Amino acid sequence: MRDNKKKKVLLVEDETTLSMIIRDTLEDEGFELTHAPDGLKGYDCFLSQKPDIVIADVMMPGMDGFEMVKKIRTVDKATPVLFLTARSTLDDLVHGFNLGANDYLKKPFKMLELVMRIKALTNRIVPANTGGEVFRIGEYQLNTTTQTLIHEKQSQELSYMENEILKHLCINQNQVVEIKDILYNLWNDDSCYNRNSLHVFIYKLRKRLSMDSRVKILNIRSIGYKLIVQ
Repeated sequence: MRDNKKKKVLLVEDETTLSMIIRDTLEDEGFELTHAPDGLKGYDCFLSQKPDIVIADVMMPGMDGFEMVKKIRTVDKATPVLFLTARSTLDDLVHGFNLGANDYLKKPFKMLELVMRIKALTNRIVPANTGGEVFRIGEYQLNTTTQTLIHEKQSQELSYMENEILKHLCINQNQVVEIKDILYNLWNDDSCYNRNSLHVFIYKLRKRLSMDSRVKILNIRSIGYKLIVQ
């Protein structure tokens, strides 16, 4: 009999050895794991298993991770997706996030880091009637518990990473937040790869905040970012 309290992970990965290591690690951590070797089978498993999170390689035979997630997002906008990839260009990151990815992990990676990111993403969903910590940003309200950004009557659901970055900027509004502080807060690492990921998230947040022209996330070159309301 399955333990209903276990978080269900769908792993879509064509590397057999890596898949076995991830399975052993996550099952030891109390997760329930389903494995698919390619994007086609991964999409079918997603529909049948309804996982709490999808962990997907990008480069796979048949249907790659990008195409699979594109299909998933046509039927499900909320289930978190974490990409595993050896590709690290900024264009790849932007493309993945635009498709609906919530986070990236560059190969090779440590299993502990994978576990930490999965736990962060699967613990992010909170009932919508929770009061939560609320920040006002010009005409916007950010509820960091429900992960919603509200402008007048329009509500946007933020990803876990978007929520955490914007919360960090709100707490330090009108002050420079150093890049390394954000990176260590999110990933415990300030690698170039994670810096590129942060750059993409800042770009997405600027677009989300664009309905109030007074709200700016300034880039303080080589130092960090500053959230201001002019």
